Amino acid sequence: MQRYFIELSYNGSAYNGWQIQPDAPSVQEELNSALSRYLRQETAVVGAGRTDTGVHASFFVAHFDAEEALPDLELLVWKLNSMIGKGIAIYRIYPVAPEVHARFSACSRTYKYFVDKEKDPFTCDYAARFFPLPDIARMNEACAVLFEYADFTSFAKLHTDTKTNLCKILEAGWEDTGRQLVFTIRADRFLRNMVRAIVGTLVEVGQGKVDTGGFRAIIEAKDRCKAGMSVPGKGLFLCGIEYPKNIINH
Repeated sequence: MQRYFIELSYNGSAYNGWQIQPDAPSVQEELNSALSRYLRQETAVVGAGRTDTGVHASFFVAHFDAEEALPDLELLVWKLNSMIGKGIAIYRIYPVAPEVHARFSACSRTYKYFVDKEKDPFTCDYAARFFPLPDIARMNEACAVLFEYADFTSFAKLHTDTKTNLCKILEAGWEDTGRQLVFTIRADRFLRNMVRAIVGTLVEVGQGKVDTGGFRAIIEAKDRCKAGMSVPGKGLFLCGIEYPKNIINH
């Protein structure tokens, strides 16, 4: 048995997220189908995490197991890309040790959220707009508060099977790129809907509806109803997944 990592990206617009769901298209289901047809055996991919409906991944990792070593991985990449929809692109497939796991071996994940400063027909499908435009200095002041906490229940989707709401935030901040405001956040793990809820609450801070003290109080309340809106999924990209260097050999 040989385990392989797949590095890919996907446009989430046409999918109900990464994970297989009944009667709804998913990235995982499409990859499972393509791999199973090509390898002529039932093959299931395991993703590094699961993204919500409409959320994108500019970098994603999944793994699958094959009964024996695959001879031509560049050809496999080419064939799979020709079998799957245009919304998914596979870049590399390479062998890893059997104990390496796409999800559980990851030590951090990075997301970016894009906000258009004004209407733009070329980015509107991949960014949100808010009125009034939130103040970036206020939002970054609130971002500093995130590092002081580990329990992010206030930003977690309700009624999930998550065993703990503890996360370690490693990076969080906004930048102005000229045409957009871009939020970057990196953590050891994320809760369902967590990034979109944090962004929604930060936008309220940036619009003057909540101050930094109020943002702190929202976190301490451990109550999703206290936090802000969940921003549209179209502006959210999973863009980085890190693994310990010593477990990836390719």
